[in-house]
Amino acid sequence: MEIVSVATVVGGHTTPADDYQGGVESIIRLHEQYPTEALKGVDGFSHLQVLWHFHLGSPDDVALHARSPRNNPQWEPSGTFGHRNHRRPNRLAISQPRLLGIDGRDVHVTDLDAVDGTPVFDFAGWFPPMGPRGPIHAPKWVSEMLEPDYWAPADERPAHS
Repeated sequence: MEIVSVATVVGGHTTPADDYQGGVESIIRLHEQYPTEALKGVDGFSHLQVLWHFHLGSPDDVALHARSPRNNPQWEPSGTFGHRNHRRPNRLAISQPRLLGIDGRDVHVTDLDAVDGTPVFDFAGWFPPMGPRGPIHAPKWVSEMLEPDYWAPADERPAHS
């Protein structure tokens, strides 16, 4: 199977980071070979589902073993498919950014946790009825790791010494 990008992330985050992803606006710029008519109707959605590539990762980063999230020994180790990061075999991610508007081939979004230059393989409006069905649960470490700071505003990120 060959998969090619349909768009590229422009602006927004410039370097990968674990936290402080919130409040950053970026553009998903549709490639020239796709007509702008392909975007018709997208503006009716509040959020998108975006499939993108961890392009700054390396195949050498792939980890096919159980490990503690963020190497925190307080969290139970889990395997590759129990994590959401670049250490995956295909280095793919799915995000649900909020749609701000469309201008030509530029799809303006906020809260997309991809960086400038990221290849986007596909995107679509988020269909709420197709979201998770039934009760939703996750391991405790997911909330402990993400809830304090993942979606905190990027401009509140502490300076690293």
